[in-house]
Amino acid sequence: MTDLYLGIAVQLSRGSACAVIDETGTMTASTRFTLVEQARDWIAEIAARSSATPVIGIDGPRQPLVEGRPWHWNGRGRLWRKRGANEPGHGRHCEVVLNAHGLANPQWTPLVDDVPKWMQLGFDLYEALAEYATLEVFPTASYRLLRGCPDVHVDLNFADFASGPKDMLDACMGAATVREHAAGRGEAVGGGDGLGAIVLPRPITDGRISAVFDWPAE
Repeated sequence: MTDLYLGIAVQLSRGSACAVIDETGTMTASTRFTLVEQARDWIAEIAARSSATPVIGIDGPRQPLVEGRPWHWNGRGRLWRKRGANEPGHGRHCEVVLNAHGLANPQWTPLVDDVPKWMQLGFDLYEALAEYATLEVFPTASYRLLRGCPDVHVDLNFADFASGPKDMLDACMGAATVREHAAGRGEAVGGGDGLGAIVLPRPITDGRISAVFDWPAE
């Protein structure tokens, strides 16, 4: 039975933050790592010790763009294909959905040759943790969707906060997000371009723009 939920906030300079919560929202473990192998071994130990299969939320894109994004949200009710000299652009469908709804201003996922080092670390994490259920999270969007929501909480342990409090808080939010999604209270958005969806702790309801959820085939 799955009762462990992990969030990873990918970060280079301070080391990536990783937080674990259980079904009740209690933060049961945390760490920081600089190498993918450290994360893989630590998570394997946590899983073996608890005899549970963790669900992992990673705050970072699953994969880069192989070619530029052709479809853009025009802000007026539809997706359209830009034909300018410097188009198509960066970013995945899931990022377009969040941006169109005002939930986040993504660092648009670039083409494979332009990937920054922190994003490559995220790609490596998805690959190294492939034996587990890995989901993409976006803490900024989660915070906004949970504004005024009284029934999602995490009992924090501050042991690993000092090196970068916001990173660890984002890791906690990532863990809470995948817990809410696994319980059927959230939503996965995007993925129409085949480049991964982002999971959210609650569905987008206020100002929901239905047209942006349907990614054109051509």
